[in-house]
Parts: sequence; C-alpha cells; structure tokens
Amino acid sequence: MRAVRGGADTPVAMDPERFRELGHRLVDEISEFLAGLPDRPVVPPEGPEELRALIGGEASLPETGSDARELLDEAARLLFDHSTFNAHPKFLGYITAGPTPLGILADLLASAVNANCGAWILSPMASEIEGQAVRWMAELVGYPRECGGLLVSGGNMANFTGFLAGRTAVMGEAVRERGLRALDADPVVYVSAETHTWVQKAADLFGLGTGVVRWIETDSDLRMDVGSLERAIESDRAAGLWPIMVVGTAGSVSTGAVDPLRALAGVCRERGLWFHVDGAYGGFAAAVPGAHPELAHLGMADSIAIDPHKWLYAPLEAGCALVREPSDLRAAFAYHPAYYHFGVEATNYVDFGLQNSRGFRALKVWLALRQAGRRGYERMISDDIALAAHLAGRVREHPELELFTNELSITTFRYVPAALRPRVGEAGTEERLNELNQSLLDRLQKAGRAFLSNAVIGGRYTLRSCVVNFNTTSIDMDEIPGIVAELGRELAGEMGLSGEADAG
Repeated sequence: MRAVRGGADTPVAMDPERFRELGHRLVDEISEFLAGLPDRPVVPPEGPEELRALIGGEASLPETGSDARELLDEAARLLFDHSTFNAHPKFLGYITAGPTPLGILADLLASAVNANCGAWILSPMASEIEGQAVRWMAELVGYPRECGGLLVSGGNMANFTGFLAGRTAVMGEAVRERGLRALDADPVVYVSAETHTWVQKAADLFGLGTGVVRWIETDSDLRMDVGSLERAIESDRAAGLWPIMVVGTAGSVSTGAVDPLRALAGVCRERGLWFHVDGAYGGFAAAVPGAHPELAHLGMADSIAIDPHKWLYAPLEAGCALVREPSDLRAAFAYHPAYYHFGVEATNYVDFGLQNSRGFRALKVWLALRQAGRRGYERMISDDIALAAHLAGRVREHPELELFTNELSITTFRYVPAALRPRVGEAGTEERLNELNQSLLDRLQKAGRAFLSNAVIGGRYTLRSCVVNFNTTSIDMDEIPGIVAELGRELAGEMGLSGEADAG
C-alpha cells in the first residue's frame, strides 16, 4: 500500500528535478531535429521487417522496467531516424500538415493537465477553450458563430458527426429508438463520384448500409452535376425511396475540386434534404479571398467537416464538426437533459458527439489561432495555393511532363517519355503510361527525395502534389519536376520506353 503522496514509490513516478532534466533534454533534441529536417530523407529506406527488428518486435514484455532517460533517448533515435516526415518541405503526398512548434508544446501542456473534455465539470477551462476555438474556426470559414461544434480526431469523425446529425434531423427521434424498423421507406444519400470513402463507412456503421449511397456523376471539372442530382432525387422519390441528404465536397482529395455548393444548398432547401459539406481539406481556404468562389457559400450548409490538422497545421489529431443548429447535435447524441451551472448552461461535449472520454485537442488549435490570427492564416493558406500554381507552371514548361489539374493546393501531372508523346491518347500507350507512372511513384517515394501520391483522372494514373505545409518553398517546387523527370527517364529506360524504336 502506497504511503507517499504522488506515487513517488511507484515505477512510473518521477520527481520534479528529474522530470525537468528529461524534459529540457528532449525539447533540445526535438529542436535540433526540426532544424535539420530538410536535410533528412522524407521516408525511411527500411521495410516493415527491418523496422520491427530495430525494436525487437518479437520480444516478450519486459519483466522489469528500464531507466526513463535511456528509454526517451532510444525512442527519439528510432522516431527521428525511421519515420515518414510530414513536416518535411517536400512532403507533398497526403493532406497532412507538419505540426507548428507551438502546437507541439501545446500538446505537452494539454497532456500535463490531462483534462477529460467529455464533461464540463471534468474540464471547465478546457471546455470553454474548445468552445471559443470552434467559434473562431466557424468565423474563419464563414459559418455562423452560433453553430454547434466540437473537436474530433479527423475528417472521418467530423463527417460522421454531421452525417448522424443530419440522419436524425431528417428522420426524427424514432430512428434513434427503433433504428431501421422506424423507416417507412429506404433512405438515399447523394454524393459526388469524387466524394471520399468516409461516406461508405458512415452508411455502413450507422445502420443504413452502403447501398443507400447514390453516386452522382461529375462535370468536366470533377464537380457534382446538379442536373443529374435533381433527376436522381425525383426518380428515387417516384420509386418510393426517401432522399435524406446531399453531401457536397469543398476540396476533393484527388484534385481539390469544389462542388457547386450554392446550387446544392438550393436543391436541399427546396426539397427538404440535409446539406452536409465535407470541407476537411478545402474548407479553411474559404478564409482566403478569391481562393474559390464556391467556398463563399459554406455558410449555407447544415453541417460541415473541417480539419485543423490539415490547413491550420495543428499536430494530429484535430478535426472539427460544425452544425448550424446546436440542438441538432444534442438531438443526435444526447441521452439526458442539459446541465446548468450558476444560471449559465455548460457545454458537455459528450452530448455533442460520439466520444465520452475526450482528450484536450482544442488547446493547440486555440493557441495557433491566437498566434497567427486571421491574417496569418490567410497568408499561409494563400502561399500554399500559390506554390501549387507555381508547380503547375513548372510542369507545363517541362517537355517530359503533362499537367492534368491545378485546384486549391493540389497539382496533378504525369511523366511522359518523349518517345510516347506522339501516341498519347491511344489505348496501348495509356496502359503503358499508367504502368510507368505507377512504378515511378513507388520509386519516387522510396528514394526519399520527395513524397508525392497519386490520383486517377479519366482512367489515367497521375502523380499528385498537395501543399499544406508552411515549410514548403518555391525552391522545393522548382526541384520537383527535375526529380520526377530524372527518375522517370531511369525507369522508362528499364522498361524499354525511352527510345523511338521501342515506341512503336
């Protein structure tokens, strides 16, 4: 039985001096790591088996403990030398930003307090900070300040939250009590063919089934076709189905396409459907004047998903769900009346979302919003968009590269050997180019000089660069075409695609 306050006689305890010593040492190591990050490979060269061997992956749980300093030193070496670094200036593959330095420190501070942000009484200051952070993010994207909202793990959970709020708002309370037995007709949810796969997960997990998802064709700009949507809704109603929701996309994952949000909102209001917008990637670009005209209509949505760990550069995890009417969140998630304290209603976030126990995600977002302010974020997001356009210009000028799209901060292109350029568009050539560029992406990622991902556009495999990185510069953008072309030539030679004789 412990007799010393603070658990000083337990294996995990640490006296203040020791904690201070290890903390200072670790912060120094992190600072040096961040300063040298541009000189490191973006990805580690080892595969899964090699990395498991480094940590003794097959070893049993130790019977006795180890020294904390030795453990921290070992963990730092493993992570600094064998990670994929999304803060690297040439990490351009996925929509994950590198963390702000203040955000790193904020997570340390939040962990020290260890607030459980499910109930106000357990996290009074943390809950109020979260509420203010939500209101500020709503302001930033042009959404009503009076909305309901909360911090979640990321885009999937933010979209799930809006999806469930919309399901209950349209179907009524009976669906919570009786589930699908309460339905008089099969529901339908309408999404663009470019919508992220979260919608299938939501339909599956929340009892509707993936068959309720109606994929609407897109126009030449990869935006949801409004006419096709309207015809689908009328056809489904005539068939006895129940249209309940339209999901618009504010920045598709593949190309950054933005759906015609104003028109979609009009369709939903006219027909009584819930309008949810997946703005996990592009939503914060609404803060930049002229970024995309449709983003000015985000305020017309019933719910929005946005991701601070994307274009607010917060450390993972940090997503955010916004719902126009706070009561719609309570109607979807709460199972008891609101609590009141001293005449002022307190927000218990357990009533607003899927989680009960919740970490203090909001601190890093709240501090960053105060550090940069609206103008700071306008400038940084605008710079990312400009860098993507800069890359598009360099790709357009390069004789061996073919530009496909440039929207928001995403640029898509592919490598085309000179010998194949006259035959672009022919079925056989397109198959060979798809194979070449798929292999090229694999080689590019493993080389560690830059990290891109891919998008398939009209059946054509392209390389995809996405800038949500305050460390990236125009110098990095200038270097990307040369790196891609160099590896492309090397690979084309190996595949027999580099000579005129091989092209026939």
